[in-house]
Amino acid sequence: MSTLTSRDLDELIALRKFLHQHPELSNHEVRTAHHVAGFLSETKPDRVLTGIGGHGVAVIYDSGKPGPTLLFRSELDALPIEERSGVPHASRVPGISHMCGHDGHTVILTALGRLIGRRRPSFGRVVLMFQPAEETGNGAMNVVSDPRFAEIVPDFAFSLHNFPGVPLGEVRVKEGTVNCASRGIRIRLEGKTAHASLPETGRSPLLAISQLMPALPALGEATFEEDAFRMVTVTHVTMGEPVFGVAPGHAEVLATLRTRRDEVMTDLCGAVEMLVTRIATEHGLGFRFGYEDIFVASVNAPEAVSHLRRALDDEGIRHSEDSLPMRASEDFGVFGRKARSAMLFLGAGERHPALHNPDYDFPDELIPIGARIFARVIRNLLEPEGV
Repeated sequence: MSTLTSRDLDELIALRKFLHQHPELSNHEVRTAHHVAGFLSETKPDRVLTGIGGHGVAVIYDSGKPGPTLLFRSELDALPIEERSGVPHASRVPGISHMCGHDGHTVILTALGRLIGRRRPSFGRVVLMFQPAEETGNGAMNVVSDPRFAEIVPDFAFSLHNFPGVPLGEVRVKEGTVNCASRGIRIRLEGKTAHASLPETGRSPLLAISQLMPALPALGEATFEEDAFRMVTVTHVTMGEPVFGVAPGHAEVLATLRTRRDEVMTDLCGAVEMLVTRIATEHGLGFRFGYEDIFVASVNAPEAVSHLRRALDDEGIRHSEDSLPMRASEDFGVFGRKARSAMLFLGAGERHPALHNPDYDFPDELIPIGARIFARVIRNLLEPEGV
């Protein structure tokens, strides 16, 4: 497979900066998807599926010969964060920015598309999956639930994520869990408001909230190194109205649940619901809860990891298992239910600003490195003897 030219890199970096300037939130990536599909049209893909799973784009390169299907996935969406990076190509959309590097991941796949366009694999297919709504946890699930996904179900699925804190260009990869399962729970408590001078005539959620605050985190168990690990983080609490004359009659608690394994998440949800039910009932409060931002655990399949490690060795890229797994979540785990899948983590620099921070910006030096890794995977799996 050919290599990227200096002209390629100039155009790819320009695309990355354009996407960075025009970010779109999860489930609203209309312009981003359209621009990516247009950019790759020159590579003459054999088929393009648009609007998959929402605003997703699947770009398909088919050798026309029997063989495995390899899917490479990136994310299209940005975050509701005001950018403060100070870079010339900073976001032009107030309150929205690419503070996770999805603009860079997307351009790595477009770089891969250019390489494939110049030389199709000898057998099998390659699918470049530009996925919507990763940040809200519903994107991957919507993609695999789309009826058209049946046309591109892969044998292997690969992805990458940049990783601040790791030396630039080094890789972290391992078998098993690499990202935790997580989900948000929204707990609503309903009592009865009263005049602030007569609080006894109402039913305040105050005492219930005071019990829930320590009780929810106390549901955490085990250390992060153990499969039984579970964590509850209270992220937001509101109660009543912001006035002095009314005793509160309702409250809302938001918390994030986190585990290393999906089955442990099921148990943790049950424990939280039992706790809320008991405390609310004790205080004569109505209650309800719902789940949002649901992420399954991302679990790397051994065979998929072996192909990534072989590609990294072939390309002379340093790699290890250090710093894995991560407590953070990633919805790529959904693809692991359909294929042998693995995600690698590409170092963004030891002192690079952290993900989801307002001063973050994706390092463009990673574009050719990421493309090289994935191109080598294709060469090893879809070329005779990897030539």
